Amino acid sequence: MKPRHKRLALILGAVVVLGVAVALVLNAFRSNLVFFYTPTQIVRGEAPKDRAFRIGGLVKAGSLQRHDLVAHFIVTDTVNEIEVSYRGILPDLFKEGRGVVAEGKLGNGQFVASEVLAKHDENYMPPEAKAAVDQAQKTARTLQK
Repeated sequence: MKPRHKRLALILGAVVVLGVAVALVLNAFRSNLVFFYTPTQIVRGEAPKDRAFRIGGLVKAGSLQRHDLVAHFIVTDTVNEIEVSYRGILPDLFKEGRGVVAEGKLGNGQFVASEVLAKHDENYMPPEAKAAVDQAQKTARTLQK
């Protein structure tokens, strides 16, 4: 084999190895990626049914019910609502009428959360949740006109 052919084979081998490495990294990244959805997007069917994702909005006042370690509450973006079920201890800052982000999956007509994140103080709402609530309110105003 000529040196030119050896060099070409080496370059092609390196490109193949690099391609496989990039494919593995992208696959791992995709499987760990968690998207954020609002209750309105979930009602429209935009949320995945077989993958974990995050839902954000406000905890509807008067909706929190606790049974042992299971909490049921409603997350709203002021336009639509989704019932959430969570097994575990809720964060200390979790309160009705305040912002929340929950991670989990859709199941049995409700969102089953594996993790619940509450806001840090009374003035804070996660940027994704704030943007989602603002967008839902803007959409609702547009539809009312």
